[in-house]
Amino acid sequence: MAISDLPLLGMLKTRMRWHQARQGILANNVANADTPNFRPSDLRPLEATQAIRRPGITPVAAVRTHAAHLSGAPMGQGSSFENRETRGWETTPAGNAVVLEEQMIKVSANQFDFQMASTLYSRSLGLLKTAVGRS
Repeated sequence: MAISDLPLLGMLKTRMRWHQARQGILANNVANADTPNFRPSDLRPLEATQAIRRPGITPVAAVRTHAAHLSGAPMGQGSSFENRETRGWETTPAGNAVVLEEQMIKVSANQFDFQMASTLYSRSLGLLKTAVGRS
């Protein structure tokens, strides 16, 4: 089995590529902050369920083994935690909807998440090297 076939490393690579693409889009939004009628764009959130859907892998559901246990709906169905999209904070008279404060908050969060994924990736490689016997 090659290192690139490990699911954890594959998911981390996908996550880092997503953050890299999002950084480019957010930078484009900031660069066009003064362009008339420009609307900011963003990537759809990368869902973990997309990354783990592979042939031969079936989802696992919680099973109620006792009458006193709570029963739960599968994730994404009837969840009280819903992703709410914001339409932006304001629009200028020229029709530009880019708010620099909003974009910089997104850039900062994106940078933090990318650093977390890259740290996990490098630590996972370090663990594999230790397991193989190379330090």
